[in-house]
Amino acid sequence: MAKTTPFRVMDCALLTRMSGLPPVVNLRELRDRVSVCAEDVIYHHFCETWLRPTFDNPDYRNDLALWAKNGLLDRVLAERLAIIDPYDYDSIQLLRTHLIDIFEDRLGELQPWVPMVRAGNEFYFMQATTVVFDTGEQASRAKDLAAVVERMTIGSVYFHFLDARRRSSDHLDDFSTWLRASNSGHQDTITALRGIDFYFSDLDEIRREIVGVLKGIGGRK
Repeated sequence: MAKTTPFRVMDCALLTRMSGLPPVVNLRELRDRVSVCAEDVIYHHFCETWLRPTFDNPDYRNDLALWAKNGLLDRVLAERLAIIDPYDYDSIQLLRTHLIDIFEDRLGELQPWVPMVRAGNEFYFMQATTVVFDTGEQASRAKDLAAVVERMTIGSVYFHFLDARRRSSDHLDDFSTWLRASNSGHQDTITALRGIDFYFSDLDEIRREIVGVLKGIGGRK
């Protein structure tokens, strides 16, 4: 049997920039911008918030929900957006469709009034480039993986556990993909990793949960 390639620990950082879209001042414009923006823009506002140190509101994990609450002062819309888990969708396009449906429903409920922000509270669509680099750390055995994760930066945790789901055709984290490739009977661990409810947790909490699961590998290879 071929030896499994070591798990290489990567780290990442975001280079954020303006998307080029005009700023949003009301709910109708939000709907219109979401319908045409690049998929990377939606991904940034829903999935990359974990890597931004200024984003610390666990009840409103995505930027659109937070803006609906603090900018539009529309708590109903904010709650509808806040419960969206973007990782429940097989593609960003499906997430976009769901968002537009939410905006259309809310506009229909409020017509003819359209929620609007005060000057200075406009929403700016952003996007980011992920810069990835090799930390030089590796794990050769499954039982060593928990200790490696304990030493990871939050950038590494994000890259291997969250961003990996976008890179994997079956939406698996990198730990699960590596364990599955080892053919060493780690399906229970993979199932437990998939079962981690991470969406309303910060990266430190996610790291602790991953470590707890991986420590269950124990003396297995």
